[in-house]
Amino acid sequence: MILFVDSDVLLDTILIRQPYFIESAALMELADDINFTLCTSVHGLLNIHYAAKRVFGETLARQAISVLTKKLKIVPEDVHIVEQAVNSNFSDFEDAVQYYAAVSAKAEVIITRNAKDYKQASIPVLTAGQFLKTL
Repeated sequence: MILFVDSDVLLDTILIRQPYFIESAALMELADDINFTLCTSVHGLLNIHYAAKRVFGETLARQAISVLTKKLKIVPEDVHIVEQAVNSNFSDFEDAVQYYAAVSAKAEVIITRNAKDYKQASIPVLTAGQFLKTL
Protein backbone atom coordinates (compact mmCIF):
# COMPACT_ATOMS: atom_id res chain seq x y z
CA MET A 1 0.00 0.00 0.00
CA ILE A 2 1.35 3.42 -0.96
CA LEU A 3 0.90 6.19 1.60
CA PHE A 4 1.72 9.84 0.88
CA VAL A 5 2.84 11.41 4.16
CA ASP A 6 2.39 15.16 4.51
CA SER A 7 5.30 17.14 5.97
CA ASP A 8 3.36 18.03 9.15
CA VAL A 9 3.12 14.35 10.07
CA LEU A 10 6.83 13.85 9.42
CA LEU A 11 7.65 16.92 11.50
CA ASP A 12 5.52 15.58 14.34
CA THR A 13 7.91 12.63 14.47
CA ILE A 14 11.17 14.52 13.98
CA LEU A 15 10.33 17.35 16.40
CA ILE A 16 8.53 15.04 18.86
CA ARG A 17 5.49 17.33 18.74
CA GLN A 18 2.82 16.43 21.25
CA PRO A 19 0.11 15.21 21.20
CA TYR A 20 0.82 13.92 17.67
CA PHE A 21 4.16 12.19 18.18
CA ILE A 22 2.96 8.71 19.20
CA GLU A 23 0.70 8.29 16.17
CA SER A 24 3.16 9.81 13.70
CA ALA A 25 6.01 7.65 15.02
CA ALA A 26 3.81 4.53 14.78
CA LEU A 27 2.98 5.46 11.20
CA MET A 28 6.67 5.91 10.39
CA GLU A 29 7.36 2.37 11.63
CA LEU A 30 5.36 1.18 8.62
CA ALA A 31 8.24 2.33 6.42
CA ASP A 32 10.04 -0.85 7.52
CA ASP A 33 7.07 -3.07 6.57
CA ILE A 34 7.29 -4.52 3.05
CA ASN A 35 3.52 -4.13 2.69
CA PHE A 36 3.80 -0.34 2.79
CA THR A 37 5.59 2.32 0.80
CA LEU A 38 5.63 5.68 2.52
CA CYS A 39 6.38 8.64 0.32
CA THR A 40 6.59 12.40 0.48
CA SER A 41 7.56 15.13 -1.94
CA VAL A 42 10.74 17.07 -2.50
CA HIS A 43 8.79 20.14 -1.41
CA GLY A 44 7.90 18.37 1.83
CA LEU A 45 11.58 17.74 2.52
CA LEU A 46 12.30 21.44 2.05
CA ASN A 47 9.63 22.33 4.61
CA ILE A 48 10.97 19.73 7.02
CA HIS A 49 14.54 20.96 6.65
CA TYR A 50 13.47 24.55 7.29
CA ALA A 51 11.56 23.68 10.47
CA ALA A 52 14.14 21.22 11.78
CA LYS A 53 16.99 23.67 11.17
CA ARG A 54 15.24 26.29 13.30
CA VAL A 55 14.97 23.81 16.19
CA PHE A 56 18.10 21.66 15.89
CA GLY A 57 20.52 23.54 13.63
CA GLU A 58 21.81 22.75 10.15
CA THR A 59 23.74 19.56 10.89
CA LEU A 60 20.89 17.73 12.62
CA ALA A 61 18.35 19.04 10.12
CA ARG A 62 20.38 17.53 7.29
CA GLN A 63 20.72 14.27 9.20
CA ALA A 64 16.93 14.15 9.57
CA ILE A 65 16.53 14.66 5.82
CA SER A 66 19.07 11.91 5.18
CA VAL A 67 17.11 9.47 7.35
CA LEU A 68 13.87 10.37 5.57
CA THR A 69 15.38 9.85 2.13
CA LYS A 70 16.48 6.37 3.17
CA LYS A 71 13.09 5.42 4.67
CA LEU A 72 10.69 7.07 2.22
CA LYS A 73 10.16 7.21 -1.50
CA ILE A 74 10.72 10.82 -2.53
CA VAL A 75 8.29 12.06 -5.17
CA PRO A 76 9.72 14.62 -7.60
CA GLU A 77 7.57 17.59 -8.51
CA ASP A 78 7.68 18.58 -12.13
CA VAL A 79 5.97 21.07 -14.40
CA HIS A 80 3.08 18.66 -14.96
CA ILE A 81 2.32 18.57 -11.22
CA VAL A 82 2.64 22.35 -10.98
CA GLU A 83 0.28 22.85 -13.94
CA GLN A 84 -2.27 20.51 -12.39
CA ALA A 85 -2.05 22.44 -9.12
CA VAL A 86 -2.40 25.80 -10.86
CA ASN A 87 -5.50 24.61 -12.71
CA SER A 88 -7.08 22.85 -9.73
CA ASN A 89 -9.92 23.91 -7.46
CA PHE A 90 -7.69 23.75 -4.39
CA SER A 91 -7.76 27.04 -2.49
CA ASP A 92 -4.15 26.57 -1.33
CA PHE A 93 -1.53 26.11 -4.03
CA GLU A 94 0.96 24.29 -1.80
CA ASP A 95 -1.70 21.74 -0.81
CA ALA A 96 -2.57 21.29 -4.48
CA VAL A 97 1.07 20.57 -5.33
CA GLN A 98 1.26 18.02 -2.50
CA TYR A 99 -1.97 16.40 -3.67
CA TYR A 100 -0.81 16.02 -7.27
CA ALA A 101 2.54 14.69 -6.07
CA ALA A 102 0.59 12.06 -4.13
CA VAL A 103 -1.46 11.24 -7.22
CA SER A 104 1.69 10.92 -9.34
CA ALA A 105 3.09 8.48 -6.76
CA LYS A 106 -0.12 6.46 -7.06
CA ALA A 107 -0.74 6.96 -3.35
CA GLU A 108 -3.76 5.12 -2.03
CA VAL A 109 -4.08 7.36 1.03
CA ILE A 110 -2.81 10.81 2.00
CA ILE A 111 -1.78 11.03 5.64
CA THR A 112 -1.99 14.55 7.07
CA ARG A 113 -3.02 16.44 10.17
CA ASN A 114 -5.09 18.83 8.09
CA ALA A 115 -7.61 16.78 6.11
CA LYS A 116 -9.64 19.94 5.46
CA ASP A 117 -6.78 21.15 3.25
CA TYR A 118 -7.55 18.31 0.85
CA LYS A 119 -11.31 18.77 0.36
CA GLN A 120 -10.84 18.42 -3.41
CA ALA A 121 -9.02 15.09 -3.10
CA SER A 122 -10.32 12.04 -4.92
CA ILE A 123 -8.28 9.64 -2.77
CA PRO A 124 -8.81 9.07 0.97
CA VAL A 125 -7.25 11.62 3.29
CA LEU A 126 -6.72 10.54 6.90
CA THR A 127 -4.79 11.53 9.98
CA ALA A 128 -2.08 9.16 11.16
CA GLY A 129 -4.36 8.01 13.97
CA GLN A 130 -7.30 7.40 11.66
CA PHE A 131 -5.15 5.38 9.30
CA LEU A 132 -3.60 3.28 12.06
CA LYS A 133 -7.09 2.35 13.26
CA THR A 134 -7.77 0.80 9.84
CA LEU A 135 -4.95 -1.74 10.26
